[in-house]
Amino acid sequence: MEKSNEHNIMVGCDRGLCHQAVGRQDRQLNTYDWLADVPGNVDTTDLVEVQFKHTRKGYYHNVNNLELNKGDVVAVEASPGHDIGVVTLTGRLVKLQLKKANIKSPDDIKRVYRIARETDMQKFREAKAREHSTMIESRKIAKGLGLQMKIGDVEYQGDGNKAIFYYIADERVDFRQLIKDLAAAFHVRIEMKQIGARQEAGRIGGTGPCGRELCCATWMKNFSSVSTNAARFQDISLNPQKLAGMCAKLKCCLNYEVDDYVEAGKKLPGKDIILQTQDADYHLFKSDILAGLVTYSTDKNIAANLETISAKRAKEVIELNRQGEKPISLQEGGKKPQEEKHSVDLAGGDINRFDKAKKKKKKKHNNNRNGEGHANAKNQHEG
Repeated sequence: MEKSNEHNIMVGCDRGLCHQAVGRQDRQLNTYDWLADVPGNVDTTDLVEVQFKHTRKGYYHNVNNLELNKGDVVAVEASPGHDIGVVTLTGRLVKLQLKKANIKSPDDIKRVYRIARETDMQKFREAKAREHSTMIESRKIAKGLGLQMKIGDVEYQGDGNKAIFYYIADERVDFRQLIKDLAAAFHVRIEMKQIGARQEAGRIGGTGPCGRELCCATWMKNFSSVSTNAARFQDISLNPQKLAGMCAKLKCCLNYEVDDYVEAGKKLPGKDIILQTQDADYHLFKSDILAGLVTYSTDKNIAANLETISAKRAKEVIELNRQGEKPISLQEGGKKPQEEKHSVDLAGGDINRFDKAKKKKKKKHNNNRNGEGHANAKNQHEG
């Protein structure tokens, strides 16, 4: 019995230790079910969340009272026919997901037919095998019609009776003739869906410069507009190549911490304010926004006589200057800044320094041996 439970927990886990609530990590837009251990959670509703290819999700009624768990492959109602998807969430959290998805009409919630059979999976695999070739052929058809659009992905329904064509276009496209040509070429029902560059990156997936999977391909569902002001608030260099993500748009992660930076930035002194001491005038050189530290230079354009102080101390100096007073230095208490002790870079030293130490030690050891030899010879001579 213990082996069976252990097997059930580890099913769908592809990264070592895992809990049943986590589900498969290769399922995009996965929701952590923190209510999975609560008794009776599944019985609170018959709604289940089912995910299809990439970022498409749907919500269905489990009218047949099937015992469904995360990771189960099910056949669900479609229009027309049926579709094949994976159960990604059950229980009370599905109702919260419905609110996020803004599904208000009961007609949008269809039914779960059954757990997928082998015949269902055979049709599903045959339909999926046609997707790439269909996408390539559809691009040729769209190009032949002279349409200014890019078909980025094709998704066949589980039973192969319908295909969704995801496309990107900067302007409005009249694809009525395209639909007729696609239906004649592939003999399926055609549905066209326009997506943006961010959505396309989410469907294709990839790895960002941070070394992790793209946020749009793993957990993001709603996209917020990103402006260059987010980079300015965080004091990030306005380099288009570094600010752009895989979709060639500004990275979504620029918005993650911008609110904290805005709040922390309010506590810093103005960039144009000059701090005056008895010795020199100091200009703002750089700021550590979150740490609340500011570095000043005696030269406006280059780093010269840099001094780093807290934002609180900077405001104290500003207030003294307004009163016509000039402190001895920028440091707390008006003390002269102490010389910084430079740390020794062990990696940047002479690579042969250890050999030199060994040679000195070996030379010292030889001298000692020679001294002992002379002493022994002298004793023998005296004897």
